[in-house]
Amino acid sequence: MKKTTQAAPLSWSSRKDQRLFESIRRELDIQNVLDSIPYSADPIYRCPRSVLRDRKANCFDGALFAAAALRHLGRPPLIMELKAVRDDDHLLALFRRHGCWGAIAKSNCAGLRFREPIYRTIRELALSYFEFYFNVESEKTLRGYSVPVDLAGLDPDEWMFRDETMERIENRIDRARHYALVTPQMVKTLGKTDPRTYAAGMLGADDRGLYKPGAS
Repeated sequence: MKKTTQAAPLSWSSRKDQRLFESIRRELDIQNVLDSIPYSADPIYRCPRSVLRDRKANCFDGALFAAAALRHLGRPPLIMELKAVRDDDHLLALFRRHGCWGAIAKSNCAGLRFREPIYRTIRELALSYFEFYFNVESEKTLRGYSVPVDLAGLDPDEWMFRDETMERIENRIDRARHYALVTPQMVKTLGKTDPRTYAAGMLGADDRGLYKPGAS
């Protein structure tokens, strides 16, 4: 039988943080924690413990926090990358229920967050983000997705507790196999995001954290 890596229980810097973590009982609770803290426009990555300490996160930080919290629920700490052009890439934490995939995410855009576990394949899940993935010029920017990356393999780096290990995770994601969602022919005929969808997606967004095509 193949052995799996089991991490030690998470340890936070305060009893308040520990109680918050222990209050998580289901996947949606994790999303609610991420939704309750501001989006971080800081040019740094935070490990899960630092997310609770600073009470802020970007999509990378949020996905890792969600992966650590999913492990608390007895699920593997899986993440997946969505690849974009003329836009930021996006990171999701993955979970399965009844054989179907769902996702948890921190995002500056309203439509790029939680997904119920109703998607039969990872590709289906990734495609559910397509119409809501656009930049400030209303261009639909999602192009591909990665295979799931199991962070349990990085437990020796103490990724849940050490900010300095975040770069190693970024490199691991970059090396993961990626698949295209659309063909070059499809891209040529893509329309712009309509104004109402754009307004809904940008509701509550922090302008400091938005990707600006062409900005230096």
